[in-house]
Amino acid sequence: MRPRLGTLLVTPLLLLGTPVPGGAPAAATHGAGLDHRAPVRDSAAYPGGPARGWLVIVGGNLHDPAIIRRFLELAGGPDAPIVMIPTASEGDRFDLSFPGLQKFRDAGAENMTILHTRDRSVANSDAFVAPLRRARGVWFFGGRQWRLADAYLGTKTEAAIDSVLARGGVVGGSSAGATIQGSFLVRGDTKTNTIMMGDHQRGFGLLPGVAIDQHVLVRNREFDLIPVIEKHPELLGIGLDENTAIVVHGGGFRVIGPSYVAIYDPTHRLDSGGRFYFLRAGDRFDLTTRMAYRPTGVERPLGRVEAEGWGSDAAGGG
Repeated sequence: MRPRLGTLLVTPLLLLGTPVPGGAPAAATHGAGLDHRAPVRDSAAYPGGPARGWLVIVGGNLHDPAIIRRFLELAGGPDAPIVMIPTASEGDRFDLSFPGLQKFRDAGAENMTILHTRDRSVANSDAFVAPLRRARGVWFFGGRQWRLADAYLGTKTEAAIDSVLARGGVVGGSSAGATIQGSFLVRGDTKTNTIMMGDHQRGFGLLPGVAIDQHVLVRNREFDLIPVIEKHPELLGIGLDENTAIVVHGGGFRVIGPSYVAIYDPTHRLDSGGRFYFLRAGDRFDLTTRMAYRPTGVERPLGRVEAEGWGSDAAGGG
């Protein structure tokens, strides 16, 4: 079958606009009027993932075709309509030559639409969200996650993305596109990505009660989520290394890809006192019980992880 070229939908005003030096808009435009504070969860119960749809959350630098093929399978196959959102990236000019699309074409994707704006009034329009209402999949590319929050939080676009999941579709993303899927937005500061709890702390909450970090091992970030979870012990921290993903559905997720995923759960620690532990490909995590399982012929709970909270005597490492 001859691949379709896909479609492109951007804001005409943005195509004519001049980017601010450094790729960031003036401070006054950073989601003015939005509440970027950390979301508060009232319930003591641990929430799970989407009841009908799926999430594919990747730790950045995605090049494993098996992860992309899994995303396409969950969307319904190579010809399923998929909306690709590059808004976390710098710049305002995105077309079908956007380099991030090539890996999906190589994996067989035939029906992709680019959707992008930085204008919240456009993001809140029926015309803009029309491709999302037909979509079986949505993908967020990397960059800076606060750009996604500024453009889409609280708009019809965010609601339409939620509806993709409610229809049984799939939402995926890598790097910034991974972090935005949690409810707490780490590295969301507009000044630098080294600030874990900055001026933007609210994500889309597709995976509620969770803070998601990325590039964890490659960039030596494995300790960075600990202060976040100490300040917000109601959260579960998930740190993904590059080219590795979790596939989330209902009450749990499974790891795919060649590297590791770190779990930061203040209600569990290692028998050595370590505050995080690692999962590898094939491991499963139950979001409702916060239990990790490793397949060894018969699936058993992951060894060395104890149902003990983080105490003052707990060691910092995993």
